[in-house]
Amino acid sequence: MTRSVTRRTVLCGGAALAGAGLLPLPALHAAPAPLMRTIPSSGEKVPVVGLGTWITFNVGSDPRLRDESAAVMAAFFGAGGTMIDSSPMYGSSQDVVGFGLEKLGAREQVFSADKVWTSEGDRGTEQIARSARRWGVPRFDLMQVHNLLAWREHLETLAAMKAAGEVRYVGITTSENRRHDLFEEVMRTRPLDFVQVTYNVLDREVEQRILPMAQERGIAVIVNRPFRQGSLTDRLAREPLPDWAAEIGAKSWAQIILKFILSHPAVTVAIPATTRVDHVRENVAAASDPLPDAAMRERMSAYVRDL
Repeated sequence: MTRSVTRRTVLCGGAALAGAGLLPLPALHAAPAPLMRTIPSSGEKVPVVGLGTWITFNVGSDPRLRDESAAVMAAFFGAGGTMIDSSPMYGSSQDVVGFGLEKLGAREQVFSADKVWTSEGDRGTEQIARSARRWGVPRFDLMQVHNLLAWREHLETLAAMKAAGEVRYVGITTSENRRHDLFEEVMRTRPLDFVQVTYNVLDREVEQRILPMAQERGIAVIVNRPFRQGSLTDRLAREPLPDWAAEIGAKSWAQIILKFILSHPAVTVAIPATTRVDHVRENVAAASDPLPDAAMRERMSAYVRDL
């Protein structure tokens, strides 16, 4: 029986482990180095494609699915990726990331990005410590206030942690347009290293004020939900690639979407989530020249919108 396979399909069996999860990490570093972007507040460079864990890494204690997640992480590191993003909101995802880091011996390679997510402002430190234990890291590279929940209290906590060297960078996140006004207020009034927003070829509201403000204030930008949780790539999978895809070096719809995102000068990192080794390699491979110019970006957006 023939079955349609989309980017949202969870791999069955151990195929993801073959040639990825069981290989030592040094053997995987044969891919070309991905594009890098600079974190404005420090000058540190990071690869422009990271790895999200929402839904995809929430696999509980199932040993096979944990191994498959570790295989995705191995392929990600092997392709040159570093930033992995998670949250205490994401079920077992933090534990699964920690499992993968331990299995792969990759704690020195990861750029660890997590979030504080509790309405009790005085419980932030406790939650962050618990998250670090789940990852198995001594401190996080980036700690973000998830969806601005109790943001005043948590930003005070994170500022103190940064000053003490207990976290390297501080940020805020949102995945909902209704929070953009408040988001902009926090960007204007608080010292931030990172913001995280939703952005893709169809969801372009952040181009109006948030991305320009990030450039103006020297704030790095992480892009979440680049594929709309897979619904965008699933829909486009039924369409042939346009002729102009070759002009930007894109070999799939996922790469078209990622190249659109990464071509915006304010974007620092995009964090697509996946359960598949082939897709994580495909995603990181999108981080390469050529990237679309302004005219091509408008052409891409109009083309996808009209499909």
